[in-house]
Formats: sequence, C-alpha cells, structure tokens
Amino acid sequence: MSRIPTLERYLARQIYGAVGFVLLGFLALFAFFDLIAELRDLGNGDYQLRDIFLVVALWIPGHAYELFPVVVLIGTLYVLAHLSSNSEYTVMRAAGLSPLRAGAVLAKVGLAFVVATFAIGEWISPVTEAAAQKVRMRAMQSLIGGGLSSGLWFKDARSFINVREAREANVLVGVRIYEFDSAYRMRQVTEAARAEYAGAGGWRLQDVSQTTFGPSGPTTARYAEAEWRSAVNPDLLNVLIVVPERMSAWKLYKYLQHLAGNRQKTERYEIALWKKLFYPLATLVMMALALPFAYMHARSGMVGIKVFLGIMLGIFFHMLNSLFSHVGLLKQWPPVASAVVPSLIFLTTAILMMLWIERLRPLWVRLRG
Repeated sequence: MSRIPTLERYLARQIYGAVGFVLLGFLALFAFFDLIAELRDLGNGDYQLRDIFLVVALWIPGHAYELFPVVVLIGTLYVLAHLSSNSEYTVMRAAGLSPLRAGAVLAKVGLAFVVATFAIGEWISPVTEAAAQKVRMRAMQSLIGGGLSSGLWFKDARSFINVREAREANVLVGVRIYEFDSAYRMRQVTEAARAEYAGAGGWRLQDVSQTTFGPSGPTTARYAEAEWRSAVNPDLLNVLIVVPERMSAWKLYKYLQHLAGNRQKTERYEIALWKKLFYPLATLVMMALALPFAYMHARSGMVGIKVFLGIMLGIFFHMLNSLFSHVGLLKQWPPVASAVVPSLIFLTTAILMMLWIERLRPLWVRLRG
C-alpha cells in the first residue's frame, strides 16, 4: 500500500499534463474560429485589427470555462487508455489500486479542476466577457438593445424607464422615466438628455424636463441637472451585454432579486444560477466517466478510438447541457433539475459501466463458458 501515494502522484502528473495540453489545443482552435468570424466586421466603425485581437483574447476565459468538463474527460480518458494499452494500469492494479481507490484518486485530482472551473466562471470570465463586449460596442459605435426602435425598457417598482441609447452601462442617453402612483395612474414623467451613474443607486440627470400630473392638471419644470434614485444600476445593465450563462453567480443572484421584486420572469436566470453552481462539479463526473476505459483490455480498442469516443461523449454532454436548459425553460421544469440532470445522467452511466466491467461482464463470460 506504500506504493499508492507514488501512483497517485504519477497519475496526477499525467492527467494534469494531458488536460492542459488538450485545453490549449481547444482554446487555440476556438480563438481561430473567433478571429475568422470577427474579421467580417473589420472596418465597421472604428473596429480595427488590434480591437479584434483584443476581443478574441478576452473571450478565451469564457471558452475555457465552457470547455473544462470536455477537456477533462478527453485528457483523463487519454491517460487511462494509454496506461491500459501499455499494461501500466494492470501493474497499478496489482500494486493495490482497486477501482474504488482509483475513483478516490481521480476525485482528489479532479478537485483542482473544480476549483479552477469555479474561479474562471465566477471571477475571470464575467469580467473579460463584459470587457470584450464594451470594446466591440465602443469601436463599432453600436448600442445595447439597438435593435429595438424604442430603445431599452426597464421596470423599477412603480416606474417604467425607457432609454434610447446606452453605449456603456454607466452612461445613458435619452432617458424617460414614467412614474405611477399606487393605483397605477400616471404621476410624473421625467425626460433627460443624459444620465451618468453617480454610485450608491444614484444617477445624475442632465438637461431635465419634468412633467407632474396633479388635480389641477399637468405642470412642467426644467432643470439643468437632477438626481434620480433607482434600483437600475450598471450591474443590471451589464446583463444586456453579458448573457446570463457568462455572468457570475453573485450577479445572477442580485439580478434575480431585482426581477422578483418587480414581479418579472426569473426562470432563465434561475436555471443559469443553478448551472453556475453545479457546472464545476461536472469535471468530477467526466473523470468518473473516463475511469471505466482503464479497465477495458487493450485489444478491445486502440487509444485513438477511445479518445475519439471521449470527444463524442464530451460534445454530447455539452449539447445535452444546453438542451436541458432550453427544454426546462419551455416545460417550466424546476431550475435545479434543468441544471443537474445532464450531470446525473452521465454519472449514472459511469456507475453502470463500472458495474458491468467489474461484476456483470465476468459473470456473463462464466455463464457463456
């Protein structure tokens, strides 16, 4: 049993190296595809080659987050299949590496991948994704929500806010605020040419026209500047720049509170939040799925075939994960189910494969003999 720690370190080095190599390969491939796609917008506004390279680089952490379970599966599967084909894994088993102990070793190795996935998804990817979108918008002079002729619309308590343009999340152009009383009768309409976020929930309005509806009729007043207090802030506006799946769990939670407080639909963001919490654990599931391949005899298939199968399984997991998010939203499944079920399906598959290899297959061979 004293050899087990040595075997653990050996497996860890092999798996970390293989996963790192596969991750670099996939990131290079995705960056190349992003570069080709962005070159179509070259020269649109001030969008130049340096901006394209910067945007592509800022998208890399987001790709790393999405690809981590897939590359962990491929890297682990390659290492285990290679050890099996060289009979090294057979020697490890003879040295005392039981299937249960092997699973524990992979789980210990996989904790680093769980932490890395969570850190990238929570602190790195949301920041770089927002920065990439801001670079594109600033260079191409595009607008958030520019596809709507009336601009952006928000609801804040008993107010409805319309924003004509928002080149950045902290600067709004063409702001209209429609305030209603408790009976939802129009109480006040405020128009401002520009609004800048001043912090702590406050906006500084410029060139303001304010119309108040009272018992004696409407009255209008004009101000050079005015203060506007609102729950709408740059963090909430960034939701329009960064898709929910690329946001941090904390920002998703805060935005969910805002939506729930204004009685708006929250299902999509609830699913995204649960996926954010459980997605790092998918790396452990992928390692568990790779383990049975170490127990397949070398003559049952070459290493290349097993790696190809791993790639197909990884792609299938990625597609299933996205499919359950959309189906769960359409069918109104519990958000946690939409986030967890794909990983549970793959974990169950891994357990059944190990059960077949260790228990049922030898029994089947004896019965046939």
